[in-house]
Amino acid sequence: MVAAPAVMAQTVKKIEASDPTFEDLQSPSVGGNTGKKSWKPKDWLEVEVKVKLEPGRSAPRDGHVDRLTVRWFVAVENKIDKAGQKYFLMEKEVTHVNVPLDEDFYLSCYLSPATIKRLTGSERAGKNSITAVGGEITVAGASAPARFTSQGSISKPWWQSPTMQRTNKYPLLDKSETPFKFLWWDRYLEIESEPG
Repeated sequence: MVAAPAVMAQTVKKIEASDPTFEDLQSPSVGGNTGKKSWKPKDWLEVEVKVKLEPGRSAPRDGHVDRLTVRWFVAVENKIDKAGQKYFLMEKEVTHVNVPLDEDFYLSCYLSPATIKRLTGSERAGKNSITAVGGEITVAGASAPARFTSQGSISKPWWQSPTMQRTNKYPLLDKSETPFKFLWWDRYLEIESEPG
């Protein structure tokens, strides 16, 4: 009897998430009414996951849920701190708003050119810049969170391994923190602004 109200209040029956994909993107060239500046665009690394929320019994009539939270995990080989663990683990939590039900959308996170160069010693981005990407997606009213990973099994997440050295020295960025903020607007969910 206790489980019945939870099932009845289920707004999302299932969260479907693809395996992460990787793409190196050059800094966009945006024109304006400013003077010419000579520069060479650098590489960013974008990680993207395709997501779909299957509506539950108590799905809102407007076909949307208020929020979705994704916690990203990125592992990079530790070539810097030889006394530390074999891999650095970077984390980023992003909350999205106005989330549609029963429709494909994408979530993304980014490594900047400076972070890539600092971690790998190279200015070139690519899938080989990182060891693994994973994450957990949660939605209030969902029957269960969803996990995604580029490596291993989602039932035994690699990001819970003791061989990871957690660090916040190398930031993961959400789309709103990059020069891609205004690009591909309808492909991605809105990011909740932080109060302040």
